[in-house]
Amino acid sequence: MNAVIIFVMLSLLLVAGKILRVQIPLLQKLYLPSSIVGGLLGLTLISCFREHIPEELTDEMRRMPGFLINIIFATLFLGGGVPKVKNLAASVLPQLTLAQIVVWGQYVVGVGLAGFLLVPAFDVSPAFGNLLELGFEGGHGTVGGMSEAFKVHGWEAGIALGYTVATTGMICGIALGMCLVNWAYARGYIKTVRPFGKRSLSERRGIHPKDSRPSAGRQTVLPDSVDSLAWHIAIVGIAVLIGFGILQGLKAAEIAMFPEAKTRLFLGFPMFPLCMIGGVLLHIVVKMFNVDLLVDRDQMTRISGASLDYLAVSAIATIELSVVVANWMPLTIMVLAGLAWTVFAVIWFSRRLFTEAWFERGIAEFGQATGVTATGLLLLRTVDPDNKTIAAASFAGKQLLHEPAMNLWVALAFALVFTIGWLSVFLISATALAVWIAVSFFIIRRNRNSAGKPRS
Repeated sequence: MNAVIIFVMLSLLLVAGKILRVQIPLLQKLYLPSSIVGGLLGLTLISCFREHIPEELTDEMRRMPGFLINIIFATLFLGGGVPKVKNLAASVLPQLTLAQIVVWGQYVVGVGLAGFLLVPAFDVSPAFGNLLELGFEGGHGTVGGMSEAFKVHGWEAGIALGYTVATTGMICGIALGMCLVNWAYARGYIKTVRPFGKRSLSERRGIHPKDSRPSAGRQTVLPDSVDSLAWHIAIVGIAVLIGFGILQGLKAAEIAMFPEAKTRLFLGFPMFPLCMIGGVLLHIVVKMFNVDLLVDRDQMTRISGASLDYLAVSAIATIELSVVVANWMPLTIMVLAGLAWTVFAVIWFSRRLFTEAWFERGIAEFGQATGVTATGLLLLRTVDPDNKTIAAASFAGKQLLHEPAMNLWVALAFALVFTIGWLSVFLISATALAVWIAVSFFIIRRNRNSAGKPRS
């Protein structure tokens, strides 16, 4: 019965969030997703009527993100193909370099700030600094996927803090992103902008006009054998199963190799990055047997998108405000430092790394680095509505290299903080940041040599 109640509650909040966004122009101007609006509404209601809501109900709702993120990551490569890394690296190296600089910098700022200042000053957990990248670049889904890791390492309060950073990052990312768009337009860096005032009423409300509604995907199987949506969900389930199997194998291997170890690296290790690997392996198998035509990329995107919306609603609605209030000062310091680094890194390196469409490519990266991929695409669409630049293509290509590597590191870094200490994670991150900055200067020098003069 609890599962039914939770499904109904989340559905009501998602619908209410959409209605509020349609009716309130301020929410439209802020470009807040309906899932965020619904989640904030749910957080308000649960906080006001906590004594009337069974605790086991909210506990089960808090477990929803940890399940849904597995589905999202399992769909990443299903139906879309896995390109050759060599070809991809050559075409999107500058975009990948920017993304790596931003994300490793978030680790350096977050982990360093926590270790050197916040832990001794506020007695927070040594993993407090991980929350910056977890919430900003990772988002609600990544925090949800790490829920079990938080519990295993005895820091359950970190879940609420992570969701808070993710929510704050998305809201601030959109607001700051639009400020940067207006700044770039005033400076003449961009010519084509879709400001709020120039959007149609349907666009403002987030509704497709009746005569121009796009397809949500193609059916690949006949419904008299199996429903196409059910078929695709089943494929996702197999990818999740593979990820589960990989995790169990890693746990067993660690015990066999280090039977006397007091700490376990894969105890509490999240399953979602392994579900992504499961999706890649499954894609390779179906491609090998020439049955990949039975998997449609658009349907996988819809499954992923629906999961993400329900994930965001449940994650935000169940934030423990008491935990957030108790840690408001270190949270504020870390979020402000993270935003300052992200703005600086995107603006400074974008202008020098990219020989064309530097702002368009940079603002997409800024959106993802503070919210989710959809936030990056939203800001990109504001400055390049007709895809006249190479920004969308380079951003999408970068994702296929950037996401797999960083999602594995997210899980590993969290475990390492509790096993070998925050300083080791800080030094690893600082080294990686230095390497990517060196790569950026190589690209910048190449750009200057190609142009025959320094970029202004």
